[in-house]
Amino acid sequence: MASSISSISEDLGELDGRITDVFRALSNGFQKLEKIKDSGRQSRQLEELTDKMRECKRLIKEFEREVKDLDYTSIPHASRMLNERKQSMVKELNSYVELKKKYASNIERKRVGHIEGTEEVSAEDNGLLASSMTNQELVGHGNQMMDETDQAIERSKKVVHDTVNVGSQTAATLKGQTEQMNRIIDDLDSIHFSIKKASRLVKELGKQIATDRCIMSMLFLIVIGVIAIIIVKVMHPENQDIQDLPGLAPPATSRKLLWFHTM
Repeated sequence: MASSISSISEDLGELDGRITDVFRALSNGFQKLEKIKDSGRQSRQLEELTDKMRECKRLIKEFEREVKDLDYTSIPHASRMLNERKQSMVKELNSYVELKKKYASNIERKRVGHIEGTEEVSAEDNGLLASSMTNQELVGHGNQMMDETDQAIERSKKVVHDTVNVGSQTAATLKGQTEQMNRIIDDLDSIHFSIKKASRLVKELGKQIATDRCIMSMLFLIVIGVIAIIIVKVMHPENQDIQDLPGLAPPATSRKLLWFHTM
């Protein structure tokens, strides 16, 4: 497939190769992630894979723009083949996105399970402490715990209320920043695409200028040669080698008609 795309367009062939390399890196990265047991290392590995997926998405967009800009008049069946290749890329990228969601969910479940396990250990320690206390101590301790619980609930309510407000503001801000970042990324991709087009045009213009210079050099040499011949003719009019050149031969001698001699 890569060689077929390269035969259509070198730029498309290069993009296809880079996208294939990213897919290969994603495959190896998820295989490595499967062997990692520590949740912290898994999170870092997942972040690296997410960056690679963003890069792959950008390359696929650039591939799509190149396909739209391509002239298909001299390449039969190229449009269908390139569109199928693009759909295959999108499908493969989506499969890695789903795999990333799966691993992210597993990491989150591990963290929640670790927190719940810590709470169970604390409850067990409290049970052992309560077994060594008298009834009065237990009642007093229970009342104290209830008061502390009420205070903790009030603090939690306040924290939740503040968190909801901050979360709403943060979500709105993040949404605006995300949209702005997406616009910036699209603008950067368009600028990169325009720079590539401009570089290609500059190369073609350079080739044309080089050809024009060769033609001008040939014309200059011809003009210099003609001038040299004129100078030589003026300086040496008796030179027989250049008498027959157009415009340089001496004027033909006038001939008298025969009947002038008979008179």
